[in-house]
Amino acid sequence: MDIDSKSPIPKYLQFQTWLQDRIDQGFYTPNEKIPTENELVNLSGLSRATVRQALKNLEDNGYIIRKKRVGSFVRKLLKANENMPTVGILVPDIRAGYASILARGAEDEATKNNISLILCNTDDLLSQASYHIERLIQLSVSGVIYIPVAATDDQNLQIINKLKQKNIPVVLADRGIPDSKLDFVTTNNFEGSRLLTQHLVDKGHTKIAFLSNKLFSTERLRYDGFRSKLKDLGIEQDNKITIRIKRPFNINRYLKHVHKIMKQKDRFTAVYAGHDRIALLFYSTAKSLGLSIPKDFSIVGYDNMPFTTISLTTMHQPIYEMGTESMKLILSRMENKKSNIKNIMLTSSLIERTSVKKIQ
Repeated sequence: MDIDSKSPIPKYLQFQTWLQDRIDQGFYTPNEKIPTENELVNLSGLSRATVRQALKNLEDNGYIIRKKRVGSFVRKLLKANENMPTVGILVPDIRAGYASILARGAEDEATKNNISLILCNTDDLLSQASYHIERLIQLSVSGVIYIPVAATDDQNLQIINKLKQKNIPVVLADRGIPDSKLDFVTTNNFEGSRLLTQHLVDKGHTKIAFLSNKLFSTERLRYDGFRSKLKDLGIEQDNKITIRIKRPFNINRYLKHVHKIMKQKDRFTAVYAGHDRIALLFYSTAKSLGLSIPKDFSIVGYDNMPFTTISLTTMHQPIYEMGTESMKLILSRMENKKSNIKNIMLTSSLIERTSVKKIQ
């Protein structure tokens, strides 16, 4: 068990997710007694109040039954074809990035509709996603919300086809797969990126470093929007400070590329970070080099994550709404599997803070 004390996700939710995963994966079987509150406090190192909150939520979500003076027991989950339909949702990592916000939106909408939700963390790994899909098929889920992992489009489609073969509907959330003919909920990453790039140029920045990932459709579209706006404005991008990585986000991996860009500080006045966690790495690196943002260089991010230590200009994505709309879409598809494919594009908005300095 790994509880991250620095994560914006509350400790009780991290612990709740860990215990829920143990139940989902069969470590604790139906009707089996789970460890007592005291044992869970000792196991996790968390406070009794934190553990109690997690257990209460699991009880409210139908995972456990708590019997006074006896203990907590795993509840036998209903199959999808019985009283309560079940939807699976696969996210990269509930502890990091936007996943917890999206999952909360989906869960709130599921609760309104008396739907049971099974949360699966893929860690952006194809093998992990494949494992969860097999498990969801065994559990006879009624539908699946899927955020594609860090693999090729064909590899993601191979996983999705396992569900389609079982006549289980699928909705893609956030990240798309071209020509997949699947229901899809996302935001306007291309236009949002053009708006963010225009903001930098309006502040006088034409020498802009760029760091992002090119595995995911979202970040590919942000790069395309970035280049499109620069082209419209007649600004030539410097390829020496443009880095697009073929692997998923990892702090140590991306730090190497941050340092590579920072060694060429004379080539740029601003940085476009493909998402907010990348921007955070530039902040920490700048501090270690004795530099200050935006005094020494400006920076923008994408997502509008709830950071409290930095004042980052970024694009706000309606991530919670993306979760609710994904759930609405999968419920609609469960009711009518032959209806027309629906693509929902939500609108992002510029959040201007203090990380961009106006220059001449």
